[in-house]
Amino acid sequence: MNHYFFIDETGKQRGTFSPVELRRENIKRETLVWTQGMENWKRADEVSELKFIFEQSGVEQISEPQPGIPVSPENVAFEKENRNLMPKTWLVESILVTILPFMFCGSFLSLLGIIAIVYSAQVESFYNRGDYTAALESSRSAGKWTKITFWIFIAWVLLLAVAMLLLFGLLGFSLTGMGDLIDL
Repeated sequence: MNHYFFIDETGKQRGTFSPVELRRENIKRETLVWTQGMENWKRADEVSELKFIFEQSGVEQISEPQPGIPVSPENVAFEKENRNLMPKTWLVESILVTILPFMFCGSFLSLLGIIAIVYSAQVESFYNRGDYTAALESSRSAGKWTKITFWIFIAWVLLLAVAMLLLFGLLGFSLTGMGDLIDL
């Protein structure tokens, strides 16, 4: 189902609205509407998905068009309950796994987190356009890249810790040996 913008009586752009929500906004046949994929604004009565708004003006419907299902508080509650919730965006996590490794290690590997940030930013955009499948896929990809970046950061920190232990361990033994040589 598409979500539409429309031009109200004062000339202001409003949106986005599902076809059912447009009906509740009491748009007129000559109201200009636009949705993604349309080249130009069109009159509402020229859009096939919105024709049901003007055909049965006395009976409101829950979704486009389902004759015989009037809007009632129960039906509106049912529609809201069954609407897909927005998937997790992973935005905060992806930003953290990008910035923190770079600050602590100077690791260029943390730049993989940018991929996660891009996918994270797409989740809400797709969801607001009504493309739940794309929002869910972006959320999964954002989660995947956030976790990959996190585990690379953990591996990098462990590698640095092991390298420092080896370095100080070897230096410690070599400095102890040099001290013995100086005492002779």
